[in-house]
Amino acid sequence: MRRSGDGFMRCGDGHVRWGVYGAAGVVFVTGTGADTRVMIQKRSEWSHEGGTWSCPGGALDEDETAYEGALREAGEEIGLPATHRLVGEYVLRPADDWIYTTIVVEVDAPFGTAKNFETELVEWVAVPDVGNRRLHPGFAAAWPHLAEIIAAR
Repeated sequence: MRRSGDGFMRCGDGHVRWGVYGAAGVVFVTGTGADTRVMIQKRSEWSHEGGTWSCPGGALDEDETAYEGALREAGEEIGLPATHRLVGEYVLRPADDWIYTTIVVEVDAPFGTAKNFETELVEWVAVPDVGNRRLHPGFAAAWPHLAEIIAAR
């Protein structure tokens, strides 16, 4: 089913990005101290920037908030936990006419599996190990800021 925000957009900086109304994703986090883990998702090879690691997310629909869109996308791609707590968000603005908002959500325990063709693999990894993966370029740019939000929670 095609959604209202689906589509590539040539942004003001010349780059082509997915999401007519921008996009959003969610980083799920659990545990404390050295036991803190985050969920990362390996994108299917066929997808835009395929084979890279990121968080579940995608295009926002018209009039959808970043929070709503991020959780909708996560539900479609990896499932959702019964309960969660919003910790914070980071807005990446690579162009004047496009943004990607990543929300950080705390959960009680690891969950999730690949639910559709967009996700190849789901893993829960220690925060320091995230940067050792081949990250989606947008997620790589946001990751230092997201790690700060996670550390401050």
